[in-house]
Amino acid sequence: MESYKEEFISFMVDSNVLKFGEFTLKSGRKSPFFMNAGAYVTGAQLKKLGEYYARAIHDTFGLEFDVLFGPAYKGIPLSVVTAVAISELYGREIRYCSNRKEIKDHGDKGILLGSKLRDGDRVLIIEDVTTSGKSIEETVPIIREQADVDIVGLMVSLNRMEKGQDSDQSALDEIKERYGFEAQSIVTMKEVVEFLYNRSIDGEVILNRETKKAIDEYYKEYGAAGLNWG
Repeated sequence: MESYKEEFISFMVDSNVLKFGEFTLKSGRKSPFFMNAGAYVTGAQLKKLGEYYARAIHDTFGLEFDVLFGPAYKGIPLSVVTAVAISELYGREIRYCSNRKEIKDHGDKGILLGSKLRDGDRVLIIEDVTTSGKSIEETVPIIREQADVDIVGLMVSLNRMEKGQDSDQSALDEIKERYGFEAQSIVTMKEVVEFLYNRSIDGEVILNRETKKAIDEYYKEYGAAGLNWG
């Protein structure tokens, strides 16, 4: 595993973004872990977060795209800090764009924040995490209604490696099959477990045998096919 991925996993734990316990997800699933990108709240945290995304995007997709699209609401700051990080790390100017939940009918009218989308734009979607693919189902039509663009891919911070909405494939694989673009992550849950299991962080073992057992049981029920979990 690349060193920046290991750093990112520790960063999620240190920032109280990745937690272990018992959580009910938006999908209704009962999960032994939860990731909440809304817990990144300081300038230093957001700066680092943008840099991790920028490095993963550079390594996975390259930088031959024009716009970072961050779906409302959590995608908005992600698109901004990552665009800044790409500029600082790689000298590439990428426009940011996000949607509003409600269309604005005065002043800066419309559904978009930031840059407008133009015909021919190459767009990369950026999100925190995708469990079932429902958010992308809402986001893709919004983007394609604005202009004739090429959606080059999706980058999330964590691949939960779970079944998608309609099959035993992972949500990210399902997105690729349904929409025709790559869906990637900074790290996978398998990488998280492998790195954190019985590892002491700030004097505390975050993921012990009991927690690992709960995660294994969860993936027996919800784990995606073909990912060799456990």
